[in-house]
Amino acid sequence: MERILFGDNQFFGVNHVSDEKSRAQMMKFKEDKTILRTIDIAREEGVNTFMCTTHDRIGNICDLIRQEPEKYKGFNIYPCMPYAHKYANAVTELGIVGTLKQYVPGNFFGSLFKGGMAFVSKDYMAMMELLIDAEMKMFKGINVPVIFIQNVLTDLIMGLGMKDVLKEYHEYIIKKHNAEPAYITMNMPMLLDMLESVGIKNPIICSSINIDGFRMSGGKELYEHTLKTREVRGIAMQVLSGGATPVKQALQYVCGLPKVESILFGASSRGNIHETVSLIRQFDAEKK
Repeated sequence: MERILFGDNQFFGVNHVSDEKSRAQMMKFKEDKTILRTIDIAREEGVNTFMCTTHDRIGNICDLIRQEPEKYKGFNIYPCMPYAHKYANAVTELGIVGTLKQYVPGNFFGSLFKGGMAFVSKDYMAMMELLIDAEMKMFKGINVPVIFIQNVLTDLIMGLGMKDVLKEYHEYIIKKHNAEPAYITMNMPMLLDMLESVGIKNPIICSSINIDGFRMSGGKELYEHTLKTREVRGIAMQVLSGGATPVKQALQYVCGLPKVESILFGASSRGNIHETVSLIRQFDAEKK
């Protein structure tokens, strides 16, 4: 994994502090080409990996990237799935049956009617695999070395104690998509326990890691202990504590932690992108 990853929250109006900023960002990025221009600014700073949801508009971005294969040669995307809002909105608009028709391949839909709910109960893993394949179609022809489960699903699976689902997902991503499976969670220490219990060693886990303990279930001290003593390839997100902490202070803390292989950030302006990338490189150089 690259040290610095560029995220997509700002493109879709996700701001953990200000609704006003959220609305402004949504207006700024209403055109797909504006999103791609901002990704290009990050690339100019040497950030060559974009970590994103499977929001419908990401498919448009992938179409634009495929139009210029030489320009984006070596560019990586880390998809995070499922994009829960997409399915929730589809159920509202189309109903459950309509949503299945739109997002799930036809052979599964036929099997559903032949076997009814018994089919779903018996073969939920096959359903998960089909949904993964459906989500991955938008990234055809693009480098996708790592694939994430979103925290909304990771933490639900973890809460239900369905550790075998995590194992099946892990094996499927490697076998079918030739990528590294990865996980987003709001409780990294607990997830690491569960993954290790099914034989998954040194996993890639993306979680809130910041100086304030913002959205770090179990507390900052437990995270620090976990990073110091256990095998995990950590990705730090929400490093600015939702915007509550000065950039320099926040990044100095995260850069000083062991086992944090990558830092994920989102920004909407050239100045903020440059500042963040420069500070991470500065603190990494000082650490050496």
